[in-house]
Amino acid sequence: MKLTTKILIGLLAGIIIGLMLGGSPEIARTYIAPFGTLFLNLIRMIIVPLVFSSLIVGAASMGDVKKLGRIGGKTVAFYLGTTAVAVFLGLLLANIVNPGAGLSIPTNVTVEAAQTPLLTDTLLGMIPSNPLNALVQGNMLQIIVFALFLGIGITTIGEKGKPFLSFFDSLAEIMYKFTAIVMSFAPIGVFALIVPVVAVNGPSVLIPLAKVILTVYIGCILHMAIVYSSLVKGFAKMNPISFFKGIAPAASVAFSTSSSAGTLPVTIKAARENLGVPRGICSFVLPLGATINMDGTALYQGVCALFVAQALGLSLTIGQQLTIVLTATLASIGTAGVPGAGFIMLTMVLTSVGLPLEGSALIAGIDRVLDMARTTVNVVGDAAVAVAVSATEGELNIGLTELVHKMEEEDNE
Repeated sequence: MKLTTKILIGLLAGIIIGLMLGGSPEIARTYIAPFGTLFLNLIRMIIVPLVFSSLIVGAASMGDVKKLGRIGGKTVAFYLGTTAVAVFLGLLLANIVNPGAGLSIPTNVTVEAAQTPLLTDTLLGMIPSNPLNALVQGNMLQIIVFALFLGIGITTIGEKGKPFLSFFDSLAEIMYKFTAIVMSFAPIGVFALIVPVVAVNGPSVLIPLAKVILTVYIGCILHMAIVYSSLVKGFAKMNPISFFKGIAPAASVAFSTSSSAGTLPVTIKAARENLGVPRGICSFVLPLGATINMDGTALYQGVCALFVAQALGLSLTIGQQLTIVLTATLASIGTAGVPGAGFIMLTMVLTSVGLPLEGSALIAGIDRVLDMARTTVNVVGDAAVAVAVSATEGELNIGLTELVHKMEEEDNE
């Protein structure tokens, strides 16, 4: 049985058991959730050494700084472009569905505003004054910048940099193997993660806010089906169905963990082995995407901002809605790929158009359910951009990947 099938079975079983334990969520938290936490801790243990080593190898393997700059420019352009489309799609759906109609904002809840960072602060914060401290704290933006500088340094000094590169090349391969071992426990981890979510956020919580949940989920599905399918078909001539099958293991883990960074090892493995993305581009584009590519989160911002406005009986002007697009797109660069970060970002978006922060209290109860969908979109988007960038560089190994899959199927038969 393929790992994707096992993960799907674990996910469905978790939903069923979660519904059965709806009246006793403490059982799910006490006896089942620890196995999910263990699985997450195993993945988190891999993240920093994997990102650091793979980015160094990826940057160094480009061969020259010009190529690195070219690929970096394409990657950021793709990420910001798809994010802007995602926010626009979220706003469009919210205007059509009108999910906030008939609901009211609770007045006895206060929410602290998250400060919108200045562009200069964001840029300065990307440069680590103490790289070792960035590694210890897991500051992904600073780790990425430091790794890129090391990779560029290796490229520029030539022969003398090879021993240093060999060390990180070996470390990256060890992390890839470690990822494969950890992923063998994914079905159990996914099951243990989803059970308490369903047990706590059962039908009684979800039904009153079903319209906003439905709007976000429809938006996420449409964004993947339209934008990502067009991206891989248009740039890589890849069958979208093959693409979604290839990234399915990472999407399943993303859905259950709600963490782009936590899913990164699985995304790298799927992109390399199932989608034919070369190692160098994979090692550069995907860690960057786990930090700055937040299409699902941006779509969620658009839906939720209009949802809050509608619940208040307010109508946002075209100018205010464009402000939401701009704010959500730029804020996505600094949003960490960890559970709950999108909710903090929502307070920034609400503030940008003058909506009361109390409105976010309506979203808090269902945020975890929404987080699962938006994280899945984020991860699938990372892979789609990696495929598109590889194709524009003429380095996508689609034929080789299909040959490997065919050989595997013949071996199974």
